[in-house]
Amino acid sequence: MIGIAIDGPGGAGKSTIAKTLAKRLGFVYVDTGAIYRTVGLYMSRIGVAPEDAAGIEQNIGGVHLGIRYENGEQRMLLDGEDVSDKIRTPLISKYASCVSAVPAVRDFLFVTQRELAKKNDVIMDGRDIGTVILPDAEVKIFLTASAQARSKRRFIELREKGEDVTLEEVLADMRQRDHDDETRAAAPLKQAEDAILVDTSELTLEQSIAAVEAVIRPALEG
Repeated sequence: MIGIAIDGPGGAGKSTIAKTLAKRLGFVYVDTGAIYRTVGLYMSRIGVAPEDAAGIEQNIGGVHLGIRYENGEQRMLLDGEDVSDKIRTPLISKYASCVSAVPAVRDFLFVTQRELAKKNDVIMDGRDIGTVILPDAEVKIFLTASAQARSKRRFIELREKGEDVTLEEVLADMRQRDHDDETRAAAPLKQAEDAILVDTSELTLEQSIAAVEAVIRPALEG
């Protein structure tokens, strides 16, 4: 099986680009961020605060996740309910960052992610794919963009979904999540030594997709 790891901060375009290229290449797209978001949604529903690491660890065993693919699109299930849309809110973004810093959560999800890569040709995106989950991936990319560019994209996305947020709020949340992801003790966000850096700050979506594909194609054809 062939593994392609795409890491980077939130809002860099990882999910959209990975999803597009997975369809183009005939790979399975694995959105690991959505998996952590689903864990976060569970914790929010049972009343565990995002900063309560002990409570998160105590309750991780109650999480019943499911992953389904419809027309190549990953859908997340929680206790059998499709929560794919409910996990895309600023609150759940904060929860995702917090739960991902808890070692027990990462251990709980590690096997799930590895098994998907063992059984399929995958494009997997996240924050520790090339460093922890798929250290032997055939292609590793670190996809990034400035905080300003990323927050503007996320702001437009949230407003289109009807979320009442300001650009300043989104930028502040993004900078806080960057800090949390980069400084957490468990698998912090960082570029793998053998990953290729792709900065999309000044690129359109189509240009970004083309830039990432230009990195992947030679490795597959070689």
